[in-house]
Amino acid sequence: MEANEIQEFVEQQEGARENNMVAVSFSISVLAVLVALVTVFSHRAHTAAVLDQARASDEWSLYQAKKIRQTSIQSTSDLLVVLAPGNPAAAAKLQDYKTHTAKWDADLAQSEHKARGLEEEVEAAEHRAGRFDAGEALLQIAVVLASITLLTRQRLYWLLSLTIGGIGTVFAMFGYLAH
Repeated sequence: MEANEIQEFVEQQEGARENNMVAVSFSISVLAVLVALVTVFSHRAHTAAVLDQARASDEWSLYQAKKIRQTSIQSTSDLLVVLAPGNPAAAAKLQDYKTHTAKWDADLAQSEHKARGLEEEVEAAEHRAGRFDAGEALLQIAVVLASITLLTRQRLYWLLSLTIGGIGTVFAMFGYLAH
């Protein structure tokens, strides 16, 4: 083999190596875009969980206020029965309180049902956020491994990067599909 041929062979090998690095660079770009998208979805899922938790807390506060009001009316009714047993005005007031208490029983049940529903939404949003977080972490690891490929020129890091990136994408898809 002549020196000329050896030089051409070396140049071909370097060109092939550079062509492989273009694919690695492109995969880094794709992984970075996926990281950005999954991060946005993750932040939105966390925000939804926080907002749903605030709504659930508000609904439980409303429930508690209604319960306190109902207990107060019940105590007042009990006092009226003891202090004014034959008083017609007290009897009318007792009847009025009983009507309100029956309505408030339905309101309490409705508030409790709504608060429990909101708590279920919190759990679902936290579940989605967890999947997005796992996907985001795996995709970031994949970007780092692909970057190591550029430094070391070892294909194993790139293949590992693509594998971990694929797993991260699957986790993110589970987060997106979970409702």
